[in-house]
Amino acid sequence: MGDTNKDKEVSKEHKPRAPEPLVEKMTGIPDWFYALKAASPTGGDSLAAERARATFDPAAMTRVLFGNNLVGVFEETLGVLQSDENNTFSKENRYYMGRSERFKDRLKMDSKFAEIARTNKWNDTQRTVANLLIDEPGTFSLHTGMFMPCLNSQGTDEQRKYWLGLAHNYRIIGCYAQTELGHGSNVQGLETTATYIPETEQFELHSPSLTAAKWWVGGLGKTATHAVVMARLITKGKDFGPHTFIVPIRSLEDHKPFPGIMVGDVGPKMGFNCVDNGFMLFNKYRISRDHMLMRYSKVDKEGNYHAPPVQRISYGTMIFVRAYLVASSALALARGATVAIRYSAIRRQFSDPNASKDDAVFQKFSPLPGSKAKCETAVIDYSLQQYRLFPIIAQSYALHFSGFWMLRIYVKMMKNINDGNLDLLPEVHAASSGLKSLTTTIAAAGIEEARRACGGHGYSLFSGLPDFLNTFLPLVTLEGDNHLLTQQTARYLLKQVKKYSQDPSKIPTNDSSTTKYLGAPYLKSWTSAKKEEDLQNTDVLLDAFGHRSKRLVVELATKMAKGQSWNDSLIEMYAISKAHCQYILLKNFVHGATDKRASKAGVTGPLGTLCVLFGLSTMEQELSEFVEDGFVSQQQTTWLRSQLKKTLAAVRPNAVALVDSWGIPDYVLNSALGRYDGKAYESMFEMALKEPLNVNARLHGDVVEGYEEYLRPLIRRGLAPPSKSKL
Repeated sequence: MGDTNKDKEVSKEHKPRAPEPLVEKMTGIPDWFYALKAASPTGGDSLAAERARATFDPAAMTRVLFGNNLVGVFEETLGVLQSDENNTFSKENRYYMGRSERFKDRLKMDSKFAEIARTNKWNDTQRTVANLLIDEPGTFSLHTGMFMPCLNSQGTDEQRKYWLGLAHNYRIIGCYAQTELGHGSNVQGLETTATYIPETEQFELHSPSLTAAKWWVGGLGKTATHAVVMARLITKGKDFGPHTFIVPIRSLEDHKPFPGIMVGDVGPKMGFNCVDNGFMLFNKYRISRDHMLMRYSKVDKEGNYHAPPVQRISYGTMIFVRAYLVASSALALARGATVAIRYSAIRRQFSDPNASKDDAVFQKFSPLPGSKAKCETAVIDYSLQQYRLFPIIAQSYALHFSGFWMLRIYVKMMKNINDGNLDLLPEVHAASSGLKSLTTTIAAAGIEEARRACGGHGYSLFSGLPDFLNTFLPLVTLEGDNHLLTQQTARYLLKQVKKYSQDPSKIPTNDSSTTKYLGAPYLKSWTSAKKEEDLQNTDVLLDAFGHRSKRLVVELATKMAKGQSWNDSLIEMYAISKAHCQYILLKNFVHGATDKRASKAGVTGPLGTLCVLFGLSTMEQELSEFVEDGFVSQQQTTWLRSQLKKTLAAVRPNAVALVDSWGIPDYVLNSALGRYDGKAYESMFEMALKEPLNVNARLHGDVVEGYEEYLRPLIRRGLAPPSKSKL
């Protein structure tokens, strides 16, 4: 699985590709249609030329991004999914299905997935990769994404052994029930209670009001047999706040809900329509004492409560999920960029010889065969399209390096916690909160911009972007609303800057610290940017990002010290969290671009250019915060915009290669526009012909169902003339 030679060979072609479109004949389609070809130059011509002009090997970049072993896992896992003899994991009909059909189809996939995972003895990495490839939130998503991690981090050794054994083999199916109809981000406001009854050694779960109903819980509506429920622990008349309990919901014999539980689906949504997000109410429902997850907090048989050594120690699962969301946001944005960049290279509009001066296809096909007309210019050669899309490529790489950093630092933190060292917890919690907020916001906006950049065809589900965008959008809300989350990051930054000012010896000396810059000397101007070319230096850009973030934190700390209320500070808190996390993104990108693996693979150049583009485009987007204190001068602002244009031009030869480097197979893209082979128009037509409205009509002479009932009477008889007025 980790064989280097195998990985090189597999990665080189980014296989498997989508099947050739318009090969198999369909009922009711005339033969002459199959003789039609896309006009020259074809999408294949354009993408071949783009790949030929790249200055680096995309396969080498893929290995830098994911490592040889992970590349091998992706390819091997995809092979297993696509070799299923019943074609269970096909996405061919996904865009034509209604909600009930998609739910049932995904349930079928999940059932087969569980069987394959057991048969192949997949580990957690292989299961995660398989879910990424299937690429649709499933009925089991919360089972593997929240239920099992929560059991693992919150359960005692005995609880973990028992419950995880059942969960890993899908003998129980779990979900995570925290959010309520009336409460989301305010966990302390949750209403569901779990009252301890010492006489029977049980907890009694109860929903005291309608708004106490658990709501939005993925997998709860119709699928889950068990839930990790967040409820207020009450014992000996005292409320100890929200704690976690594992709660049986449905019978393992017939799947019927247990008495005392009312459960169902919350109804249709913008996306996630194959997930049964559910509601649940409890009516004095009893569970045994040992169903409380007691790794840290405990209630003994007599009802005495034993608090954890540190309240924040239970943050582990939440931080893990947020870290995972940062990493998955990178891949989501990369997917949007892949579709938009490839299609922009294929799509040609108008003719601008100057814009197309470096386009070999334009030169070859001017004039067009059999015509005096010039070849049209590829949309990707227009500077405005580059301005819209190239920063998205840069963002996807920036998110990737911080996503992997986030996962690494989470693992280090958990190891330290298990050894009794909690020093990393506050910093990692703050970083995970702010980065989850920023990266999912960036990805959601970037995917939508990529969709819009595809023009009219971007509105079609066949582009692969609208459905995917609607599936991604919940991530800006789940696991913490993106605006509210920034308060957690801001609180930490305010504490740190106060601590550093009171005791400079507390300023971190380790470069791995995310807040070392807060202790750096205060500069009044961007002295490291002495000439325009200095803006290509990532250390110079980091100086500006660090200054901006520190200034915003210090200014807010000063205001609050003078009496500004927490509520009046929320807007500034959002700004300092974003500034801090943009600094982290750039810092991690710089590290990734200069890493020895990148140098060895020969991709330091293109990575460095992308890193500079990320820095410059982010600075331009947030320019007011860099110039309002005079740190960046008017002259430097002019340099910034000039260098941004030059950097866009430097990215241009590698644009397609940079998205190819993600190695996202056509199976995942599920896009007519973003196919690796460039056959966008052929694929669009084939997918349109397979639309059930067309298929069903062709079975009846191409006459649509409903014609006899509604259209025929209207057309044949006409509308009745309006009655004449009697006035």
